[in-house]
Amino acid sequence: MIPLKPLGRYLRPGLLFALSVFLTGCNSAILNPKGQIGHDEKTLLITATVLMLLVVVPVIIMTLTFAWKYRATNTKARYEPKWSHSTAIEVVVWSIPCMIVLVLAVLTWRSSHALDPYRPLESDKKPVVIEAISLDWKWLFIYPEEKIATVNEITFPVDTPLNFKITSDSVMNAFFIPHLGSMIYSMTAMETKLHLIANETGEFPGMSSHYSGAGFSKMHFSAHSVTDAQYQQWLAKVRADTTTLDKTAFDALVAEKNHDWHPVTYFGTAEAGLFDWVIAKHMGDNQHYGMKHDHNAMGHDGAAGESHAGHDMPAAAGPAPADVHADDTHAAHAAGADAGHAEHTADEHAAAGHTGHAGSGE
Repeated sequence: MIPLKPLGRYLRPGLLFALSVFLTGCNSAILNPKGQIGHDEKTLLITATVLMLLVVVPVIIMTLTFAWKYRATNTKARYEPKWSHSTAIEVVVWSIPCMIVLVLAVLTWRSSHALDPYRPLESDKKPVVIEAISLDWKWLFIYPEEKIATVNEITFPVDTPLNFKITSDSVMNAFFIPHLGSMIYSMTAMETKLHLIANETGEFPGMSSHYSGAGFSKMHFSAHSVTDAQYQQWLAKVRADTTTLDKTAFDALVAEKNHDWHPVTYFGTAEAGLFDWVIAKHMGDNQHYGMKHDHNAMGHDGAAGESHAGHDMPAAAGPAPADVHADDTHAAHAAGADAGHAEHTADEHAAAGHTGHAGSGE
């Protein structure tokens, strides 16, 4: 058996190393936010952790204390083998956790609405709209109001709200800038939204935080928070590029399935409506995205006196169902009507169809 003192000397350096490694996480992006949303989420995280520790820490301490005090070798401890209930203990054990859960519930409810990623941020400055599209394996960013686009880089003015519109042209991804807070998914045929703001200037790493394929580890980008003057300079730099992002250029970018990090690319001109086009092309043939149909023009209104091919009908007659037409045919036979009309049966009428009203498959 190893003596306790030598064992402690061996374990002490390892424990100190493990503690130092653990503490290095305190400088992580989530705990070092650079935007208002990130600050609010950090406060929520710390508050919830402290509230839960109010139960966890006393339970751990009491577990160790009871195990030591009531050990078999401690003959001075009170021994009550038939003890079964204590009202005081029950009140403490249940009331404190219930109060903590109640506080957490209120905190969660309020923060869920206050930190809703779809909720626009209040500011005196006009927001910058950025359309983000996840590709294999890179991020395409379109500035619709500036009519430019970039790959794997965004730049925006400090203290200005950022309105992200996010979708995917491939598999599902997760858009995340840890320093600014809030992660949200990008999905094909869908648009998600995210509102962020940077309170400090600097360069912040962005990423896809969920696995999405072979090039996933290289699917990261840079987010630059700059002054207003620097932002205008950056816009002028991007506009100076002669490359245009249209549907053809977009398809070429999609076809380039990079497994290494894709270099930053600028498009001095971006085709309008490209983001909506990406969403629409994944919605399927049975979905109508942004389409308007004139249902009046497609209706079968016999009262309007419309003529179907081979069936001239008076305005007051209305459309004749197949069974009525069949009855009329048999009545014509009984009356000795024209043989040509008698041969025009209901089956032929159904087979002929109405010109211009074939099934669309929709």
